[in-house]
Amino acid sequence: MLERMWLIRAFEERASEMYARNQIAGLLHLGIGQEAVAVGLASALEPRDRTFGGHRAHAHALARGADPTRLLAEIAGRSTGYCGGKGGSMHISAPEVGFVTATGVVGGNIPLALGAALAATYSGDGSVTAVTFGDGAGQTGSFHESLNIASLWGLPILFVCENNGYAEFSPLSAHTRVERLARHAETYGIPAVTVDGNDAAAVLGAAQVGVARARAGGGPTFIEALTYRLRGHYEGDPGKYRELTEVTDWKLRDPITRFVADQGLEADTAELEDRARAAVDAATEAALAAPRASPDQLLSQVTAAVSQ
Repeated sequence: MLERMWLIRAFEERASEMYARNQIAGLLHLGIGQEAVAVGLASALEPRDRTFGGHRAHAHALARGADPTRLLAEIAGRSTGYCGGKGGSMHISAPEVGFVTATGVVGGNIPLALGAALAATYSGDGSVTAVTFGDGAGQTGSFHESLNIASLWGLPILFVCENNGYAEFSPLSAHTRVERLARHAETYGIPAVTVDGNDAAAVLGAAQVGVARARAGGGPTFIEALTYRLRGHYEGDPGKYRELTEVTDWKLRDPITRFVADQGLEADTAELEDRARAAVDAATEAALAAPRASPDQLLSQVTAAVSQ
């Protein structure tokens, strides 16, 4: 788990550097500071299980085992990326490792995950679906509709809210009167828990309970993980909506530092960090050496339904 968190941290920091050098175009949303949620959740899942991410999904793809070279190539618009460089940062898809897709639509991934969970009930394959989203998604209609349907149909799904306190630039208090989003799940009769999202072991424990419940036919679980993004909403965000002291205080709760101390891994962390950064160095070199998609590739991986 520590090695995977270091890989995510190194990857995200490298993506930031590449963005600053104009090697990545478009919006880039980094999850630095939220690594414990992704790794804790993924560590409770099996290869047959499925994960759906939101617009800040690099960590979740890597936590499920995505190849950092292909992922970085995708973000950099290279043809060797997971979607041929056409999806970019917010539309990652690596289903071969259980990461089905991400989306830039706030809450738009939740109904998609519901469909995967419904499919699992029909197939009887025993798989579990996990969908991650931010606190801002808790105010969308699709969020509430999906909670209701998941509860009614007893679907094998984990709703994982990465509550980092901000919906883009708005603090939680500005867009809802509900302090704990887990209360929404309780309204629909879904077992819910709020955990320290910067404690990977706590996230793992909550996820294990939810996964076991889903596999046993007990239906959905809602996990609210309280965490914090140490960077802006997007790269280049001036961040004037939050105090510098707030960011400083959360840096003291860094999930990697926390995990090292709690698990007694001080002797291992430097080696694991070096290994992760070396892997990202190699991924960067390979990704940037790959060509961009050629014109004849631009319409591949695209489908359309035409009605007669």
